[in-house]
Amino acid sequence: MIEARHIVAFSGGKDSSALAIYLHNPERWGKVLGKSGTPRRLPLEEAEYVFCDTGTELAETYDYLDRLEAYLGRPIRRLRAKVPPSSPDEPDKTPFDHYLELYGGFLPSPNARWCTRVLKLKPFEDYIGEDPVVSYVGIRADEGEWRVDRKTRRKYFQHRKGYISTKPNITTVFPFIEDGLEKADIYRILHDSGVGYPEYYHWRSRSGCYFCFFQRKSEWVGLLENHPELFERAKAYEKVDLEKGERFTWSDAESLEELSTPERIAEIKHRTKMHEQQLRNRRTKVTLMEQFFDEVRELDNSNSGCNICHL
Repeated sequence: MIEARHIVAFSGGKDSSALAIYLHNPERWGKVLGKSGTPRRLPLEEAEYVFCDTGTELAETYDYLDRLEAYLGRPIRRLRAKVPPSSPDEPDKTPFDHYLELYGGFLPSPNARWCTRVLKLKPFEDYIGEDPVVSYVGIRADEGEWRVDRKTRRKYFQHRKGYISTKPNITTVFPFIEDGLEKADIYRILHDSGVGYPEYYHWRSRSGCYFCFFQRKSEWVGLLENHPELFERAKAYEKVDLEKGERFTWSDAESLEELSTPERIAEIKHRTKMHEQQLRNRRTKVTLMEQFFDEVRELDNSNSGCNICHL
């Protein structure tokens, strides 16, 4: 019988990174965080760390992966979608560009996440093959929502499980849910380990492609101000033809051309500032680490993204 492989897939975000650090020594972190019980331990000698690289990640993400490799003392294998080699005429063509052509120029959206399927899940599943695998996912114990059972009328907490592989040979486990780790614990792990946070958290609340359609308006502004060349690339993907009535944009409401006017940027910044202040006013106790993430709009409940992209 083939023994199961143990795999932690990184997104370049805080939760999957904290998970790898936590599983590296769960007993230690259990004591630090004051968690009781017997936490799940990752077989370190068998552990495989992977990152599904779309070729359209931020430079800050790659820098953070290097930092994690140094802490773990193990390489993080970069996986990419299998596409034909780029021609000399298109040296900068990415796997995303290849699939965008196959999908007829239709940009991915929350209702058509072909990017996640072909650029993240497919490379991960190809890497696994048919081997039995235990896949560790960093969904926290506080991610989800309260619901009411229709029959008993009792309230219960429904954990978010998200967009993950459903192959029968993959067993997905959620150590943070099992051990009761919440957002504050994630802050503590990243801070106390010395690994810290990805630099993009100063202006962006999630990892993933620089043009991710799940970005908020304020994050598009952040991309414009921090990586103007990437903003222009993202804008170039959009197609608006008023005569034909065709509109392929990252957001249904407006194009990046419309979003990037000085007046619109000022409006977005003002609304974001007001929203952040309202969120802070609802809280009575905010730690310094939580305040750091307040600045990048982490206080809202981000249940919409894809696990393999954003955790």
